[in-house]
Amino acid sequence: MEGSERREEILRRLSQAQAPVSAASLARQLGVSRQAVVGDVALLRAQGSDVVATARGYTLSSLVPAGRYIGKIACQHSLEDTEKELTAIVRLGGHVADVSVAHFLYGEMTGQLNLSTAQDVEAFVQKVNRNKARLLSELTDGVHVHTVSCRDADTFDRIRAELGRLGLLYGENK
Repeated sequence: MEGSERREEILRRLSQAQAPVSAASLARQLGVSRQAVVGDVALLRAQGSDVVATARGYTLSSLVPAGRYIGKIACQHSLEDTEKELTAIVRLGGHVADVSVAHFLYGEMTGQLNLSTAQDVEAFVQKVNRNKARLLSELTDGVHVHTVSCRDADTFDRIRAELGRLGLLYGENK
């Protein structure tokens, strides 16, 4: 299979996937190395494809269901409160698409999360702990913004209110 055919196949598989697909899984399916898939995805993104790399694999950003309310929530908290924050969002019906911080040197930096369930949150937190990873928010004294999608504006307001009650909203927990 030629490189261009393989890239088309990667896009086809991602468009049919119900969850992110890892580079290793795509490599096995296509009979190539993981590095070949990583390179193909880089080329796809450079050509304007909406492939998003997440901690759980690749997905297409266009797969956000139509009709969902999308909002941003500014938070500030310590590393220890990360699981509490993310769990509250998904428990109330939110999908945490990403996290971004405003870095003094690099400007806005965004990390894809794509967390929809308690299991997603647990896997994310375990990965952070297992790898002793540092969160983007550590660069900004815990200040960060999440893009959250949910059923409607009322659900979004309930999520925001719960984060406020937990003392996790930026500017409201001091």
